[in-house]
Amino acid sequence: MGGVPCIRGLRIPVATVIGMIADGMPEQEILGTYPDLEAEDIHEALRYAAEAVRERELPIAAAA
Repeated sequence: MGGVPCIRGLRIPVATVIGMIADGMPEQEILGTYPDLEAEDIHEALRYAAEAVRERELPIAAAA
C-alpha cells in the first residue's frame, strides 16, 4: 500500500479505521464493514494513532 500503515497486513489503512471512529461509527459497524477485522485490530489502530501524534503539535480546527 505504498508505505501507508495498514491493519496487520489486511491492506486496510489505519487511517480508514480511525476515520470511521472519528465519524462516530460504532465498533460493531466497522467490524461488519470489514469482516476480516477483529475488535483488537481497532484498538491497535487507536494505539497506533495515539503514538503517531504523541509529543507533536497539531493544529486544532476552530469551530465555525
